[in-house]
Amino acid sequence: MTTTATTSYPDTRLLINNEWCDAASGKTLDVFNPATGKVIGKVAHAGIPDLDRALEAAQKGFQVWRKTPANERAAIMRKAAGLLRERADAIGRILTQEQGKPFVEARGEAVAGADIIEWFADEGRRTYGRIIPSRNLAAQSLVIKEPVGPVAAFTPWNFPINQIVRKIGAALASGCSFLCKAPEETPASPAALLQCFVDAGIPAGVVGLVYGNPGEISSYLIPHPVIRKVTFTGSTPVGKQLAALAGQHMKRATMELGGHAPVIVCADADLKLAVKAAGAAKFRNAGQVCISPTRFLVHNSVRAEFAKLLTAQAEGLKVGDGLAEDTRMGPLANPRRLSAMAKILEDARAVGAKVLTGGERIGDAGNFFAPTVLDEVPLNADVFNNEPFGPIAAIRGFDSLDEAIAEANRLPYGLSGYAYTSSIKNAHQLMQDVEVGMLWINQPATPTPEAPFGGVKDSGYGSEGGPEAMEAYLVAKAVMMTAA
Repeated sequence: MTTTATTSYPDTRLLINNEWCDAASGKTLDVFNPATGKVIGKVAHAGIPDLDRALEAAQKGFQVWRKTPANERAAIMRKAAGLLRERADAIGRILTQEQGKPFVEARGEAVAGADIIEWFADEGRRTYGRIIPSRNLAAQSLVIKEPVGPVAAFTPWNFPINQIVRKIGAALASGCSFLCKAPEETPASPAALLQCFVDAGIPAGVVGLVYGNPGEISSYLIPHPVIRKVTFTGSTPVGKQLAALAGQHMKRATMELGGHAPVIVCADADLKLAVKAAGAAKFRNAGQVCISPTRFLVHNSVRAEFAKLLTAQAEGLKVGDGLAEDTRMGPLANPRRLSAMAKILEDARAVGAKVLTGGERIGDAGNFFAPTVLDEVPLNADVFNNEPFGPIAAIRGFDSLDEAIAEANRLPYGLSGYAYTSSIKNAHQLMQDVEVGMLWINQPATPTPEAPFGGVKDSGYGSEGGPEAMEAYLVAKAVMMTAA
């Protein structure tokens, strides 16, 4: 494990009406560096008066933004994306300090975020309505697309930039204003992202940013009459609560919730490719990724070799402070994740799983946990039933593809899945039968802006990628007009 000196980290304020401000109460929360456990800054804690001001600004901003032509909206969004790309190094260092992921991943998140914003900027210019052939030749029938209204977004700490840009891109391109409750544990990188939009010249109130008590903020914003659309990324239990609240008030909702991604490795798979691709994805961001591979289902004829290769990969990872050049996996984001990993390993050992490598905390400073590989994992192990959200790969063998697919579909989650095979027949069956919103075969995860991003079953509904993402922010209005 290596550590490096902390670079400058800013305190974070609220963004209301294009101005950065303290909470009316003056209350703040501490921000910790997960690599050291030490306080590195503070974030403003919004109360109801602050939320009221933010909502008023969002309503006024919406009235301006909805009337802004799509090409002008696109120009501002593209300028913001350019600023984000220019500032990627500085923002990446901020993100690493507050979240823990290696700098190369943090910088990459900012650069990818710019790509997402640019794609949605252009997609907003292609939000077409249509002309319906009229049954009355003296009349005209049209369908026009209009923005649904101000959006309340709730985003997590594992990808502080990525999870905002997937929401703000579609919202702004559609003509909606956007009020985000970003994570208190990782507040400065979202603030740096929103600053790019302010500097790009977005009208006052079109974007806003608040922090505080998550339950208080969600219970106030979602029912509020100003808010017309809710978007959330996070755990399934919280997502169900917020979706229910949105439903009570007839608010549209997009929910990107928990996953427990199966990885099916067939007998004819390229094992080196499978380990390189799925293994890298497993330990990315210390496994704190909603689409992280978690349940490795490996044909028994190749399971031993696969386990050997994956163990070697895990043992070769350099764990340390994300700002150190040689770090390949950083700390977990908070002490809660350390406790969760310890419980998962305790349960795995108790039910008979074999620990091939890792399985313990590293050091006593920071939230470092060793990359872990488990083999011979029983189905009743907690790690095979609940999303671990950490650097733990759990392996279990299978004898037939039908058996593997049945296990992949056993859980209520259906966000993402992975498969490795050289058989077109196998690939076709996997494509048809694995119950997920995203499936990657013989390759790493590639969640590009133009492709749908979302799950099925308890992993949520709606998309945060592709043209499909735009529809949740638009209202299709039918207009029938007869000449007077």
